[in-house]
Amino acid sequence: MKHIGIISDTHSYLDEKVFKYFAECDEIWHAGDIGIIEVANKLKDFKPFKAVYGNIDGGEVRSEYSKELFFECEGQKVYITHIAGTPSKYNSEIRARILELKPTIFICGHSHQLKIFSDKLCNNMLFINPGAAGKHGFHHVKTLVRMKLDAGKIFDVQVIELGKRAEIEL
Repeated sequence: MKHIGIISDTHSYLDEKVFKYFAECDEIWHAGDIGIIEVANKLKDFKPFKAVYGNIDGGEVRSEYSKELFFECEGQKVYITHIAGTPSKYNSEIRARILELKPTIFICGHSHQLKIFSDKLCNNMLFINPGAAGKHGFHHVKTLVRMKLDAGKIFDVQVIELGKRAEIEL
């Protein structure tokens, strides 16, 4: 069994609460827009780490991470990329990759909108966009996702709210 922490759109900011909420995770998966390489390095030093780059990521992040990842974990085929759209509105490149790879879990970021559901058009593939964990963007609340994988099963999928995107200091 593996506990997985899923994060996206940190935009060069890493909330310290991430370490608390991902403490029991075996791996952390980042769906892009990391920002600066130091954010990735802190997560990589904390737990085994997989990531893709996003549209705001510069050369240093892009030289370390790829545009997409496809791998297996606990009997699940996982596909991660940054920009994808949503089911019924995937961009054509992503739709083709999903049909080719046939993942059971698809993770993306970019929209800053937390969404988790079963995509019935793709054999009930689990679609996860963990929202945004950074301070930049139009989201109101910073979010993460945790889940457990075991022998082909996905369970205990949890949404974690880290607090408001831009808290007002008095």
